[in-house]
Amino acid sequence: MDIDDTKENNGSTPRRRENSLHLSPVLPEASGFGLPYAPVDWPKKGDIWAWKVGRRVAITGHFLDRYLYPPKRLQKLVDSGRKRGLASKLSVERYVKLAFPDADINAFFASFSWKIPAMKHSLTNVARAFFAAPPDERAEVLVSDPQSDGLACKAGNKKCNSLFAEAECPSLVPLPCDLCCNEPRFCRDCCCILCSKTIDLKHGGYSYIKCEAMVNGYICGHVAHLNCALRSYMAGTVGGSIGLDAEYYCRRCDTKTFLVPHVTTVLKTCESIDSRDEIEKILNIAVCILRGSQKSNAKGLLNRIESAIKELKCGTSLEDIWKVKETDTVMSTDIFHNGNGELGPTNHQDLVDDKSCLEAVLSVSSDYRSEYLKIECEIDQVLQSLRKAQESEYKIAEEQLCSQKVYLRHLYQQLEKERSELPDRSSGNEADASLNAVLSRVNQIKYEVMRLKEMEEVANGFGRTPKGVLKEYFGLEIED
Repeated sequence: MDIDDTKENNGSTPRRRENSLHLSPVLPEASGFGLPYAPVDWPKKGDIWAWKVGRRVAITGHFLDRYLYPPKRLQKLVDSGRKRGLASKLSVERYVKLAFPDADINAFFASFSWKIPAMKHSLTNVARAFFAAPPDERAEVLVSDPQSDGLACKAGNKKCNSLFAEAECPSLVPLPCDLCCNEPRFCRDCCCILCSKTIDLKHGGYSYIKCEAMVNGYICGHVAHLNCALRSYMAGTVGGSIGLDAEYYCRRCDTKTFLVPHVTTVLKTCESIDSRDEIEKILNIAVCILRGSQKSNAKGLLNRIESAIKELKCGTSLEDIWKVKETDTVMSTDIFHNGNGELGPTNHQDLVDDKSCLEAVLSVSSDYRSEYLKIECEIDQVLQSLRKAQESEYKIAEEQLCSQKVYLRHLYQQLEKERSELPDRSSGNEADASLNAVLSRVNQIKYEVMRLKEMEEVANGFGRTPKGVLKEYFGLEIED
């Protein structure tokens, strides 16, 4: 591509020429039909392709995100959901080859310009410096800034994730967002969706989570501080309508992300950190994420992390802390499995000399992973059975307690009615009878309230409730 440095048009970058096409710079998210940025009369006369650009601009001044849309009649040839367009040369090439196997792909791309220049005010400072420098000095501009890939961050963050992307590498198309992403200083790649402050990439980015959910062919891509998400009840284990279990709930796309893999990665990162304070800070966030989870893998990971925190506070060396966490792996590798599906004891001769010990070892399955999965499955079944049993007990208690509540309300209503009728009694005998009825009703209410207090002992669980109470009030026979 040649650059025409002799002209600038109303604040735009210099006009360019490619294959005799005059390329006029365009605004971010601009779109259009046909030349110079899309084919015309291809493959047949009257076929006009459409184009669109995103927001990101490379150091060379052209848009990183550009899309090509086939004519409507061609979209039916390949079922590929082209509402978001073909986002890379590779996807265009695949589409053309699939729809027109005999087509000359080089001639196709030569008929229009794939690169689309951006208006000058859309460029980064480095890109502006690139065009302001003499042609023979532009190579120096490209290497003078560590972020010279030219990606722009709306928040002005020099450590934004987008700055480290390869400029020519086609990225996933981000989910259209007219909410937070319309804010002038908000960048979905590095700004927390909950507090709008930039994220920290320190220690592998343990402190934030990125939503990588695909929504209608787009990637969400919004990030959030884990601390913000935890405080907002959008991460960890949360009941209610959201119903999270060691998960993160994205406010933008309403998608849940399982956080155990993130915590596992964070734990591995801690092994390379020398600062005990930093490690404890990271592990405390991991504990908040996993605490209360009903998933067995999350519980096991939580126990491991809590154990590491205790050892940190006790002054155990970092090397020993992580060695302890590797005991299970070492044991399973050195004792139970030699990589070929056979038993490989560390000291085989000693075990041969002791026949009983050898038999004990041989009785254990060599496929320890399978055995462990069985154990994990059994534990999950036990927990599910326990939950069902507790739910059954809860229903029984709820039914009986509510029944007692309704009965007491009826007694109180009767008492109120009988008390209101006392002044209307004229004769002495009738007054005495009415008074006796009221006193009898009061005693009855006291008795039923006492029974209710005994029934409320189930709050401690059926296992800790006296058998007589369970039998009398809930109809349960508990054997010794």
